[in-house]
Amino acid sequence: MSYRYLPLDSLAINRANDRHGELENETAAIAWLFNNFELHMRNLAKDIVANAQVFEPPLVFPDGEQFVLFDGNRRMTCLKLLEKPRRAPTTELQDFFSEQRSIWRGDFPSTIECQVETDRDRIDDILFRRHTGSQGGVGQSTWDDRMKSNFVNRTGMGGGFNVADEVERRLGEASMLPHKKIPRSNLNRLLSAEAFRNRVGFTGARGKFEFTHDEPVVIRALRRIADDLANRYVVLGDIWDVDAKRSYLDRLESEGLLPTAANSLASKQEPRQATERPALARPTRVAKPQTRTALIPNTLYPIAWAGRLQRHRAIWEELQFHLNLSDHPNAISVLFRVLVELATENYIEQTKLATIASSDALAKRVLKVAQDLQANGKIDQKYSQLLSKFPQHDQLLSADTLNRYVHSPNFAPSSDHLRAMWDWMSEYVVHCLNA
Repeated sequence: MSYRYLPLDSLAINRANDRHGELENETAAIAWLFNNFELHMRNLAKDIVANAQVFEPPLVFPDGEQFVLFDGNRRMTCLKLLEKPRRAPTTELQDFFSEQRSIWRGDFPSTIECQVETDRDRIDDILFRRHTGSQGGVGQSTWDDRMKSNFVNRTGMGGGFNVADEVERRLGEASMLPHKKIPRSNLNRLLSAEAFRNRVGFTGARGKFEFTHDEPVVIRALRRIADDLANRYVVLGDIWDVDAKRSYLDRLESEGLLPTAANSLASKQEPRQATERPALARPTRVAKPQTRTALIPNTLYPIAWAGRLQRHRAIWEELQFHLNLSDHPNAISVLFRVLVELATENYIEQTKLATIASSDALAKRVLKVAQDLQANGKIDQKYSQLLSKFPQHDQLLSADTLNRYVHSPNFAPSSDHLRAMWDWMSEYVVHCLNA
């Protein structure tokens, strides 16, 4: 640990702050703070101006010529906007910061005393012990459930069970532990999100380690991961964010080291119910729609939210937490169609699906994506055949129905029908978001 005075311009607002998860860039992170904590941010800016200082050095990590902020993002955002008010996301906020800057007493600071940490494990330990009170926005804002979840998904800390413990125990029982010590924090980070655990062949959805695929195949995959980490073939910087973790697992999949649908334990259970999905641990479709107030059930879906999915996630959360089916069926139906289209485009872009033309309608694009999902073992033939009905105009569950939600003045969506549509399309949407 060291304390150094660093130029304000060298401090980068963290685009992957645990408050919001991964966003596209520093500008998006600043905008998020004001969209969600404008009153707190204004109060904090006034407090900084009144005292002409920040009372606690921000916590930073060196990244090339810059220093990424891991604690103090709100304080440094205020200072950056006081220094350059035109960077504020709205004209009203630009006027506010210009006014505050005009009453600053003394010289405006060009350098800030920072706590510099080069060990990311130590940074996470520090963050884990902070954030206990907001004090009206002047102090550190308390993490809500989503923020805590973002922290757990990124680091694997405080998630109910320790992935590294479970993996080491099973590799030990199989006499497959690497000769060198496994970096446990890196292993926890890599497999902190349920979406990534599912790809390797296990789940922690019920707070404990459970195999979802044939144990020997999963153990082989875990052994390779443990070897890569222990021998430093893969280091923390290689698996720091969602896309980096996904890229590493994609590489293992291309080498044939990850389990496939043929190894799924669910597909081998008897007797098999008509609505069971022989795939990864995830919410399943049901024949009879569940009674719920929102389109998306309040269930933990195994999605690894990359920064490029910022708008996708915002729409998802509106449909899961904020819009009531009985009060907002029209808004929900339109947003549902937007989510299906954006998720489909994400899959096409990330997989570089060459068989799809830019002129293809949504129905045709969904059909081709479904075929690709089946070809790659992500979905089974039964579900692929179900999705093949999507382009058919005479089907109630179809692209035509989604389009009529948006364009028809006479086609009124019902809550029950919307629930059924989601139960039908949810697995497809989750796979597309995880591409």
